[in-house]
Amino acid sequence: MVFSAVNEDWCRVVMNRETRRIVKSLHPEGLNVLEISGNSWGNWESFKTYKSLKYPDFDICESCLDETFDLIIAEQIFEHLLWPYRAGRNIYKMLNSNGYFLITTPFLIRIHDYPTDCSRWTETGIKYLLAECGFNLESIQTGAWGNRACVVANFARWELYNPSIHSLANEPDFPLVVWAVAQK
Repeated sequence: MVFSAVNEDWCRVVMNRETRRIVKSLHPEGLNVLEISGNSWGNWESFKTYKSLKYPDFDICESCLDETFDLIIAEQIFEHLLWPYRAGRNIYKMLNSNGYFLITTPFLIRIHDYPTDCSRWTETGIKYLLAECGFNLESIQTGAWGNRACVVANFARWELYNPSIHSLANEPDFPLVVWAVAQK
């Protein structure tokens, strides 16, 4: 499937491109997938099986499912969790051996309570959080993207990407989003 950044939040364009590349490299057609607090991936990919659970209805900090998955995706949800370490441990428990966890979080984005907004991580921070949850530190791959203009543009509202005026150049000292993939 070809993706277009039309009607996409500027702060998510690069993150979405990179996370889609990561998922494609895992051969999604053979994966049993759980997406926590979203359903976009079920529309973007053809997985072997796909399940979506909504936060806060399903509180990943408090419980696990009685099934395991090859890939668990948690996009833009960990910043809302009161207990992110507990959530990471629960995700680790729900992964098959050699399963993957894909996480994305904001960094330089305004606070947005849903129902609360608690945490932000740098690439180093997310890597060590995942290692503390049980993932092998050396196998965790991270990425980040952002630039000053996008930070400023998102102060008041979510800015839609316009390729004729918005740069996708990365300024590493101004990350808006961070992502990581970890293998069990």
